[in-house]
This record gives sequence, structure tokens and C-alpha cells, in this order.
Amino acid sequence: MLDLPHIKPLSDYAADLRSRYGVEVPEFDPLDGGVNARILFLFEKPGPMTSDEKSGRAGSGFISRDNDDPSAEATFNFMAAARIPREDTVTWNVVPGWNGTRKITGHDLREGVAEARNLLGLLPHARKVVLVGRKAARAGPLFRDAQFSVFESLHPSPLVRASRPEAWADIPRRWADAYAAIAKFGV
Repeated sequence: MLDLPHIKPLSDYAADLRSRYGVEVPEFDPLDGGVNARILFLFEKPGPMTSDEKSGRAGSGFISRDNDDPSAEATFNFMAAARIPREDTVTWNVVPGWNGTRKITGHDLREGVAEARNLLGLLPHARKVVLVGRKAARAGPLFRDAQFSVFESLHPSPLVRASRPEAWADIPRRWADAYAAIAKFGV
């Protein structure tokens, strides 16, 4: 499915990142909208369940709401609760590679924001972005400068759920608001 027309340019982008940075960069989920997506959900950094390495518990090799981890499960459920059609979405991370740690350095973040500029050119129908998590929110100026409508939400991780349960439960409403802006303005 990685060679399908809606996903191939994104697969090539991910392969280029892997080649240049020498880290694990997951594939985009071909079940999502790919280059036809109207809204980008930009998370912080891939987690271990995007890894397809065979050390420890192997993951899928994709950034996907179908991954076997609590954040992916919450993402799947929140998208459903927000009534966002899968084909209208594409998910990615401001820091695109998994390097064996959840830690995000300032250097990682600066490089990730620079690489996100390249991603924008591959998403001709997307004019909305949801920055998912505090670190992802640091990419806000890039998207505002590129004339995206920018929405922010908490990350759907178990850590956020434990520390801020009411705000965590409000994530689907935030995502629905972002998607409603598409329907209202037809973009």
C-alpha cells in the first residue's frame, strides 16, 4: 500500500529522512488520507510502537492510530468521537524519528520543525493543522507563516490522562472544532 498514489510521495519523504538522519522514521499510514488529507495532526515524536526493530517489543513501523499502544488507542477513539473521517487526516510528528528515547532535545525540535517545512509541500489540500502536545505546539509559527489554521490540543498519552484527566477528556472536542472549521469553510 505504500506505493498507492495518495501515500507514495509521503513514503518517499520518510525514506529520505531515514537516509539523511540515520534514525528510524515510521511510514505514514496508508489507511489515512495521505497527500489528499485536509487536516494534519502533528504529534510530538514517534514512540516505540512505531518501531519495527526486533529488539524488545516490536511495533508496526507506521505512525498509526491502529498501533498497539495506549496513545494510538486514544487517538483512534478520539478521532471517532470527533467524527473525523480517516481519509481527511494525515498524522505525523514534529520530530519525525525514533531514536530509542522519548526525550526531545532543543536540537531535535529545531531540526524537526525545519523538516516539517518540506512536508507542507506534499500536502496540497491541508490548510488546517492540529498540534498535539506541548512540543508539537512549538511548530505553530511555521504553520501560521504558511497560512494554515492552527489548533492545539493536549497529547492523548496516558501521562496526560493521569495528570489532567478533565483536559484529556476534552481532546475529542478540540479535534472536532478543528475539523468543523474545514466543513464550515470548505478547506
